[in-house]
This record gives sequence, structure tokens and C-alpha cells, in this order.
Amino acid sequence: MHLLMILSALSLAWLCRTYGYRWLESNRDQWTWAQRWQGNLLVFLWSPLLLLMTAIAVLYMGPQGHMVWVRENGWSYGVAAGFVGVAACLNLKLLMEGWSSLQRIYACPQTHIQGHAAYQIDHALPYAAQVGFWQSELVITKGLVQALSADQLAAVLVHEQAHQQYRDTFWFFWWGWLRRLTAWLPHSTELWQELLLLRELRADQWAAQQVDPLVLAESLLLMVNPYPAEFAENICAAMQTATGHRLSERIDALLAPRGTAPPSYPWTWSGLLVTAAPLLTIPFHY
Repeated sequence: MHLLMILSALSLAWLCRTYGYRWLESNRDQWTWAQRWQGNLLVFLWSPLLLLMTAIAVLYMGPQGHMVWVRENGWSYGVAAGFVGVAACLNLKLLMEGWSSLQRIYACPQTHIQGHAAYQIDHALPYAAQVGFWQSELVITKGLVQALSADQLAAVLVHEQAHQQYRDTFWFFWWGWLRRLTAWLPHSTELWQELLLLRELRADQWAAQQVDPLVLAESLLLMVNPYPAEFAENICAAMQTATGHRLSERIDALLAPRGTAPPSYPWTWSGLLVTAAPLLTIPFHY
């Protein structure tokens, strides 16, 4: 029965990613960026959480005993234990990488720029990012101060403040962990890239309420650079995105007429609660 649970979870995870991604693509042009954010987040998280909850349930029930009327063996338990073990080791690895990156950032000199405390990196590229976990730190390069005007710099700093407001470094650390754990699932890369874009769109829209959107759009054209080596991807929320249509989409969104505040979609979180269903099978094990 445990093996059946694992195979069922794998099948559901695969189907959710495959058909969920098709659903997202079919609605992409009709949805607002806020609706796209909710839909992509649901499809991205549902499959990894289902697999993780299934493995935890099997691990908790143990290798011996009966599941309903079927006697269990250790094979399915070993699969679940291996998956949870890999997840734990990967999480520890990412935590260590993030901590190491933070220590390099903390070794940089601190500065205050337009009322914002920041760590400054001696780097020629114009760059700014929030780096950290729950309490993120603002990091800028010397090239940023030299390349941008005062108004452009203010727009960049407000954009980065939006990442801090939404705790992007914290949430994307955990979501990045799930991405790497289940990179073999269909459309993992596409969904992740879309979430990164939507994260930037959300920060852009938040910043555009406080600064001139045109100035922020001008700043974007100067900020499309690779990550400096000092930053760990999994703890960095940076004002950048891929070139081409993604940059164009951010600029178009900034210059388009702005509507009301994005609505909340409780169905996203209700859908994620379904992934805890494997835990309900625990009482049937004896």
C-alpha cells in the first residue's frame, strides 16, 4: 500500500505539472500579472509538496505493519527515506551556501545612500539586490552609484525595498529548494523563470506607486547584468531579468495604465492544502 501511495503521488505530480502548465499557457494572455502569479505558484508548488508529504507520511508509518489489509515491507520505506534524506541534505547545502554568501557580503563596507543602509561591493557593473533570508540586506555596487542619476538610483532603491517588503529572499529560498529537489518534473525551468519574472513585475508595480514609472523603466535598461559572484542565487532578489521579451514585458507593464491593487486568491492556498492529504492515511497504518 505504501508503494501504491508513492506511485500515485508520482503520477499525480507528473499530471499536475503537465496539464497545469498547459492551463497556465492557455490563460497567460488573458490574466493579469497578479493572476499569473497565483496560478504559477499553485502549479509550481503543488507537485513537490505532494511528493514531500507522501514521503513524510510513509516515513512516519515505518517499514513494518499493515496498511489497511496489506502487509508492508521495507522497500517503499527506503524510497521515502531516501527522498526525505536527499531533501534534507540539499536544504542544508543551500543554507550553507547562503550563509557563506552572507559572510562575504558582511565583509564589505557599509554605506548610507538616500536614507538606505547598504553594503557596497567594489564592482563596475551597476547592480542592486536584496540578499539574505527573512531579514534581507541591501547590496549595491560602486558602478550603480556612478552609472545612475539621483532619480534613477531612488527608483532602484524603492524597487529593492519592495523585495524586502514581500520577503522575496525568504520565500524564494524555500521555493528554490523545492525546484532543485524536483527539477526532473515537467516544466520546472519554465515555471521557475516565470515566477522570477512575476516577482520582478510585482516589485516594479509596488515601486511605481512611489516613483515615476518612466524613470524606473529607464533604470531597468541599465540594470540587466549577470549576478556578481558574491551573490548566492537562492538568497538573492535582484533587479534584473533575462533579456529579450522578458525585459520588454517589464517595461510594458510599467508604462501601461495601472489598475487597482492586486486581489488575493485564496483558492491558491486552498489548493496547496490538498497536498497534505497523504498525512491523513497515517491512522490507517497499524
